[in-house]
Amino acid sequence: MRTVIAGGGLVGLTAAASLQSIGHEVTVLEQAPEIRAAGAGIGLWPNALREFDHIGVGADVRDLGAWIDTWFFDPAGRPQRAAGYGPDDHRFLLVPRPALNQLLADRIGLDRIRLGARATGCTETGTEVIVHLADGTDLRADLLIGADGVHSRIRASLVPGSDAVPHEGHYAWRALVPAGAERPEGSVLTIGAERTRGGYARVSADRTMWMVNQFDAGELTGTKRDRALTRARHLAAQGWHADLLEMIAATPEDAILENLITLVPPLPRWTGRRVALVGDAAHGLSPHIAAGGTLGVEDIGVLRTHLASSPDAATAFTRYERERRARFDQVRAHSRAVEHADGAADFAERYAAFSHWMLASS
Repeated sequence: MRTVIAGGGLVGLTAAASLQSIGHEVTVLEQAPEIRAAGAGIGLWPNALREFDHIGVGADVRDLGAWIDTWFFDPAGRPQRAAGYGPDDHRFLLVPRPALNQLLADRIGLDRIRLGARATGCTETGTEVIVHLADGTDLRADLLIGADGVHSRIRASLVPGSDAVPHEGHYAWRALVPAGAERPEGSVLTIGAERTRGGYARVSADRTMWMVNQFDAGELTGTKRDRALTRARHLAAQGWHADLLEMIAATPEDAILENLITLVPPLPRWTGRRVALVGDAAHGLSPHIAAGGTLGVEDIGVLRTHLASSPDAATAFTRYERERRARFDQVRAHSRAVEHADGAADFAERYAAFSHWMLASS
């Protein structure tokens, strides 16, 4: 089975490695000139680690990352956790994105990855799918997996008019910085005033990732560092989070990632007879639930299972879509609940309900 994967990020690379494991001849199209990753670190739940175990890199992924024991705080530093939930409902593996993507690329084989190759669309025929590239050439395959993110060109071909839309007023800032004197264990996430949330987590012995986001952020003024600091001050009271403020103030301007969050609207379909959307291309959500990577890797496990067991690809894609869309109806409901949590205690309750459901229902 000749399978093209559009997109060489986490989900696309995982898809390539996973489909290789069931005999597919894969080609990954990555528009960048090198294997890279947008963002500093990514949290992976056990749901995702099971798929990495399947493709033989689970131990390596665990070695790359650090287990995070999550606590939530109010702006005065008072810890919050919901009663009735166990430690597993608050743990995930935080992994540096660049190292993870390189690990997956090595697993696939660099000869299976075409760098500087951007898919701009596709055409399905009765016998194959034709992938159109930005350089004017075409690539023919049996199957196409669209893993090209929230601004997916494969989705635009499959579902015209499905452009990603802004999550109006929702901005996020983050950076990976040298570790300092901040709390070395666990994750510090504070639920602050003015619909602001943020904190930091130690990614490795010598690196820490900080992050700040705000809903209804209003007008942005000053530099990226100024804008991040303004929001971070909503998280700091009575001396709490002085370390976060110091981290942000010391971060070089060009190391700070600033994003207006964009969402993929609910789609009438995720698949054709020979094309399937996965990850953010199918269901890009706000990152405030910190589960996008895991959900995308989950997609791959479900898709692989159905491709291996169904009589043909069209049936496999239909089964994959049915199963994943049903799950995402629930994910979206939890995402809305977490977004509109009122204060740290309410956030802790709603987030624990989401994480417990995610782990128990996978």
